[in-house]
Amino acid sequence: MKTMQEHYQKQETKIQILEEKTKELEFLNAMLSDRLTLAQRKQFGPSSEKYADGYTQLNLFNEAEQEADPDAPEPEMEEIHPSSYKRKKRSGKKEEDLSAFETTEVIEYKLTGADRNCPDCNTKYKVVTKETVKRLKFVPARFEVAEEVTYVYSCPKCGAMKRPEKAPSLLKGSVATPSLVAGIMNAKYVGGMPLARQEREFARYDLNLSTKTMANWIIQCADRYLQPLYELMKEEFLRSRYAHGDETRVQVIDEPEQKGSAQNWMWVYLTDEYSGSPRMVLFQYERTRAGYHPVEFLGDCRLPAQTATYAIFGGQLVT
Repeated sequence: MKTMQEHYQKQETKIQILEEKTKELEFLNAMLSDRLTLAQRKQFGPSSEKYADGYTQLNLFNEAEQEADPDAPEPEMEEIHPSSYKRKKRSGKKEEDLSAFETTEVIEYKLTGADRNCPDCNTKYKVVTKETVKRLKFVPARFEVAEEVTYVYSCPKCGAMKRPEKAPSLLKGSVATPSLVAGIMNAKYVGGMPLARQEREFARYDLNLSTKTMANWIIQCADRYLQPLYELMKEEFLRSRYAHGDETRVQVIDEPEQKGSAQNWMWVYLTDEYSGSPRMVLFQYERTRAGYHPVEFLGDCRLPAQTATYAIFGGQLVT
């Protein structure tokens, strides 16, 4: 009898191992299938950022099921946003106030009326403590209209006209504001959200902001406000004691006088903790890999740097 029990236990153990192995293989198969889908789209799909209707984006539908874990414990507020809670003072370090979120709503539960009195002796209850529980709420994006009213004045005696100075607009004749354009740029370049998708997202709020309009805003603001900042950063970069430089291929869609498959180049320069200047990354887009591009960028600067073995850096950068 003991031998039979041991046999059954071994069989059950083998079955459990095989079931776990099957789950691992199913997961691996799904992951490889998703990677294959993404690779096929990159190779054979359209190059523009606008997706065709019905396109199944990687992990768009199966990510929740794949990542779900019914046995995982519910995270506490401190785990969701650790920086919003105070920590105990750590040895040798100054205590920091990390309360990042403001409590905007307080819901209080109190005894009222007859419930405030003890049913046994009819004595009024006394508050001895308060139990506080915090819950996290999500407030969707909210859009506001800022109306500017400029008063025009006239001298009753001589008829001279005068109006007060007002803050300059971000873009002349445009409804765009710094917060709106900054949000669009952040969504695209930090969040990786294409303009075509942002257009559809704005439409959900009954806002008609086309991809073309948003692209125009980005380009105009980049030329007017970010280009001068780039030049200041470049001046600081050229004063660095040490830097890095490299180049990489990049394909640009609809580049004038170039085929869609033509390779262009992005030259990248950056500083690090040893540079003696603020940390920064500067990008310089060029159509070729010619050596005069870094020469023009660096000018008369002789900057010790860590670069790739590409020989063109030799005249300007010490590798």
